[in-house]
This record gives sequence, structure tokens and C-alpha cells, in this order.
Amino acid sequence: MFNKILIANRGEIAVRVIRACREMGIQTVAVYSQADRESRHVAIADEAVCIGAPPGRESYLNQERVLSAAKITGAQAIHPGYGFLSENAAFAKACKDWGVVFIGPPAEAIHALGHKMAAKDLARSCGVPLVPGTKGLVDSNFLKEADAVGFPVMVKAAAGGGGKGLRLVRERSALEAELNRASTEAKAAFGDGAVYIEKFIEHPRHVEIQIAADVHGDVVACVERDCSVQRRHQKLIEESPSPAVKPELRRKMQEAAIRLAKACKYTNVGTVEFLLDTDGSFYFIEVNTRLQVEHPVTETVTGLDLVVEQIRLAAGERLSFDQARASQIRCHSIEHRINAEDPDRGFAPCPGLVESLDLPGGPGVRVETHLYAGYTVPSYYDSLLAKLIVNAPDRLAAIERARRALSEFKVGGLHTTIPFHQKVLAHPRFRGGDFDTRFADELQSAPAGVSANGKH
Repeated sequence: MFNKILIANRGEIAVRVIRACREMGIQTVAVYSQADRESRHVAIADEAVCIGAPPGRESYLNQERVLSAAKITGAQAIHPGYGFLSENAAFAKACKDWGVVFIGPPAEAIHALGHKMAAKDLARSCGVPLVPGTKGLVDSNFLKEADAVGFPVMVKAAAGGGGKGLRLVRERSALEAELNRASTEAKAAFGDGAVYIEKFIEHPRHVEIQIAADVHGDVVACVERDCSVQRRHQKLIEESPSPAVKPELRRKMQEAAIRLAKACKYTNVGTVEFLLDTDGSFYFIEVNTRLQVEHPVTETVTGLDLVVEQIRLAAGERLSFDQARASQIRCHSIEHRINAEDPDRGFAPCPGLVESLDLPGGPGVRVETHLYAGYTVPSYYDSLLAKLIVNAPDRLAAIERARRALSEFKVGGLHTTIPFHQKVLAHPRFRGGDFDTRFADELQSAPAGVSANGKH
């Protein structure tokens, strides 16, 4: 086992990893930008190294500075958290070249799964269902290919995600212009303008399977997470288990995820993401080769510690749990991402001074955050302030617990997304489990007094 780990990240996930390391008796090294000098992760780590100016490219994304900090402090491994360098195959390889263990999958697996078309080819080869679409990148025959798929279609960037390079095209006449726009946006965001076409699923749910694999060939797949409450393809609320998934469907999705992981010799933890159609059909989207923001709902439902498991697996140890344990459902769990954004102004970012902070508590309530009163939220990074995770014996009880906890959650001095979360929890469609990936956008755009289904 490692004696010292460097955490190549910031904010709440850096705090989460440091706490896991402390429980394992492992020393920690925090890295930070000049904007994060007063951040909580810097204060609670055993050591801290400033690696550059506030912009991410000059600090958290600077591979040489992160690796140099590991070497200088004697860290044997690097935990990348999520975002920044966490899915960068070149960084995973550089860690190996520098003699530092990357706490994540091997560079080869990241590379194989990082390009969406390559990942789809791999999924196709091992019998994982795919959304009907082009088998390769779009070329001069795009109109013929789109006709074969059938409108409406989605144009998607091959090299990235997060809503970049993504266009919905309902009419044939608009396809060429939207292809060009998507390609231009993808080139700017990912350095790769390649795009492909898929059939547009009208009312999908976004359901994902957490996987874990060791270097000895064992792979397990956990109970699913439902991440359908999204705004512009950015997740806001996640829950486990999904209200739309029955045991037989769960088993099929888990088996598909395991086949895919074995096909690319995956190790450590990751997430296989699917679209779930209203008829029960599910289709592969992509693999996130890292820890997910929403991992706590899986931890809560299964009783596992995924961060500790990541570290153990990176050290070459065997999985600490089997498929039966990964499939246990001990409760219902819901996670709310609390962001420094103003829902009344189009979710505009709202960095600034945290004048006061009151966190909820009580049975079944967990808060992951780096906030404290007097902390200034910088403008350079993701707006995530905290994650509120609740659990209860059943879904409706979990919703009521979340409503209570959100009412206690006070961040003085900043606009946050708490009012939006309260609005979602009060909505009949959410409470009834009748929602899809368009629900949050429809809810936010509905006129005052009108629900997301158009009814007063």
C-alpha cells in the first residue's frame, strides 16, 4: 500500500480523497493554484504545493508541475479526482514514465474509451447495444447516412462531451449547417472537429452503471444510478436505484457493462453510461474512466467506499467485494449538486464571498463540501459548491428528507441552485418518477404557474 498520495484536484473532491487517505493511514499532498491558497483541501492535507497561476492550464492542467510536485514530496501515487487530468491518457502514461502510480485505469483503456467512435466500435464488438447511427465519422455521404438512420437525429462530437459539439436536427434541410456548427464547436473545445450521427431518442433517461475491476481479472457492476435530471446535458440530481429500472433490466445493464470492461482490460473504477428508452431498450453512450461526481449515491446504496477501493485497486489489491454485494440495495439515495449559480438568471455563475454557512444534518444526510464561512469562491473553476446526499428506506421518504435538508442548507452571500432543487422535488412528475433528460430544461423554461408538462 502507498505511504503518500498527491491529490491532483481541488474543491470538495480533493477533501473527499484526503479524508479517505487519512482513514487508511496514508499521508497526503495537496496541490493548489494561487486562487486556492485558502481552500479547505490545502488546510487539511499533510503537505501542500502551489503549482501555478489561477487558470487551470497554468496549474491543475499542467502535467509537468503536478508530476514535479509528486516527485519533490515523495508521493508514490496521484489521485486525479474528476475533471482536469482525470481522463487524460497522456497524463496516465506520464505518471507511469515518471514512476508514479496513476490512481485510475491504464492509459491504454483511457485512450480506447476516450474517443466516442472507438468506444462504440468496442461496445459493438462485445454485444453492448448501441443507438442506431453512423458506424463511423460523418463524411460526404452525410445526407444518405442520416436518411438511413431516420430523422430526428443528433450530431455529436467524437472526442468529447458535456454538451459541446452537440446538435439536434429535426429537418433534413438543416443538417449540413448543424454539422458544420457542431464540428466547429468540437474543434474549439476538444481540438478535434470529427462528428457522427445518431438517432434522436425522444424521451430517454440517463442511467449509468458503476464498475470496478482489479488487475487479477475480476470485474463487478453496481446498482444503477439515474442521472436524468440534467440542464443542457449537465447533471443536477442523481439517484439510486432508478425508479424506471426493474431487476431483470438491471441485470442486463450490469452484464453489458462488465463485458465492455473486460473487452478493454479495464482496471480501477469507472462508469458505463446508457440511454434508457421508454420501451425498456437501453443503448451505450460512453464510459467515464474516472470517479463520478455522483459516486456517493452508489456508496450509500451499497455500503461501499469507492475512493478507498480506487486506492486499493491502484495498489494491485483484489476487489474487496463481489457481484452480490455490488448489487445490494440497502436504501434509496438522492444526490443534489449545489452550484454557485443563479437559476433566475439562466444559471449564471455567482462566485464571491461565503458570508455565512449552515449545513443540514440529521439521519440519512451527508454533505460533501470544501466551503466554510469567510471562504471566497473563485471565478476560474467549476461552480460546484457542495453535494447533498440523502438516503431513506424508500424513494418518497428520501424525497421528503431531501426537501427538509435543502430547507436547512444556507449559503450566505451567494446565489445557489438550492431553489431549483426545491422546485424539482415538489413537482408531481419527479415525485412520481415520470421524468426524462428533458424534464429539467422544460421545468426551468415553463412560465410561472405552468408545470413542465404544460398544465396549470
